[in-house]
Amino acid sequence: MSIPTPAQASDNTISPRVAGYGLFMLTLVYAFNFVDRQILVILQEPIKVEMGLSDAQLGLLSGFSFALVYITAGIPIAYWADRSNRRNIIAGALTVWSGMTALSGLAQNYSQLLLARIGVGIGEAGGSPPAHSMISDYYPPAKRGTALAIYSTGVHVGVLLGFVLGGLLAQAYGWRIAFMGVGIPGILLAIILVLTVREPPRGRWESAEQAAYKPDLKETLATLSSYRSFRYLAIAGGLTAFVGYGTGNFAPSFMVRNHGLEVGEVGIILAIFGGGGGMLGTFLGGFLADKLGVKDKRWYLWLPAIAGALALPLGFPYLLSSDTTVVIGFLFVVTIMINTYLGPLLAISHTLVPPAMRSLTSAVLFFVLNIIGLGLGPLTTGLLSDFYVPYFGQESLRYAMLTTAVIGSPAVLLFFLAARHLPEDLAKSVVNNARH
Repeated sequence: MSIPTPAQASDNTISPRVAGYGLFMLTLVYAFNFVDRQILVILQEPIKVEMGLSDAQLGLLSGFSFALVYITAGIPIAYWADRSNRRNIIAGALTVWSGMTALSGLAQNYSQLLLARIGVGIGEAGGSPPAHSMISDYYPPAKRGTALAIYSTGVHVGVLLGFVLGGLLAQAYGWRIAFMGVGIPGILLAIILVLTVREPPRGRWESAEQAAYKPDLKETLATLSSYRSFRYLAIAGGLTAFVGYGTGNFAPSFMVRNHGLEVGEVGIILAIFGGGGGMLGTFLGGFLADKLGVKDKRWYLWLPAIAGALALPLGFPYLLSSDTTVVIGFLFVVTIMINTYLGPLLAISHTLVPPAMRSLTSAVLFFVLNIIGLGLGPLTTGLLSDFYVPYFGQESLRYAMLTTAVIGSPAVLLFFLAARHLPEDLAKSVVNNARH
């Protein structure tokens, strides 16, 4: 697919160094996003004990309620970001979600904590889609998979920091101080972002006509729905996220209940092997897709399909073994495999659309990922865990997580179906984008 060479691409105000610093800062912001999102996961056992909650309530708190407001706010904010200063929107969003995380530490009951987490979701809805759009203007199409994968490692940097800081702070000072300790620094980061990061010219790597094009919401949604590959990859990504969140959000509880570890211990283990494996898998997904995709763009979808097919059987020893060392080893490998999908999916989705649709394209993709993955994954695991108690007792969570992994397995087939339709959709996108 040929890319026009516009005047904007020669703009030397966005040097590789400026782009690299922008990518670093956006990745750091994304890490804060997941520190504040996932801090609840490591704290849910002490919160459950203090407030007397069920696993279903924990799943609602860490998943569905957050995802519902996140996806509701995400599309209008992304539409705004396709027309306004993306850096400033991200900074404002960071301020909101960090402040609401700090306020979570003041919650006195389940309802108050739920409201605070809804506030975090509203703020975080303004983080990723504008950042994806900025990165696609910092870097040309051939490097976007790698750049977006580097950005996406912020998820696992955040998980790592959230598990370590949350576990240690909770063990030393209690879960309330842990919320405040990770929330307040984000407000300072928002100020640094505004003062030091440069907003890139929109559509820097496309023609001037494409850069100036301003589609409305209806046109953007119609364009995306016309690509069968996008429909399949979005649902496949949602099912992959369903497994990731459904098992990942309960991993700390699993290690505490089924392997007798302390919260602080679990935080360090999951930070190193869960967060580290996630970072490695996310980076490799984008990097390898860029390398393999030079000859055939379908590798952007074949790669997560193959990784997902390998992850499922490896999940059985992770969840069923009674040997903690074996469990940690398979946790690391499975986490690498299951996290290869995000960079390739974002890169190929942005390739299908013109510049002014990119924030909204990310928001639509994240809508599906979050309603299926974050919204239904933890809630399903929590409900299954409560349902399995009469049959498996203390082992109920183990089998609930395993069931969730099996439910998400059709993602592999959907990735392959998306790859099957990708060549025709890329050809169609060249024609569509040329009109703009």
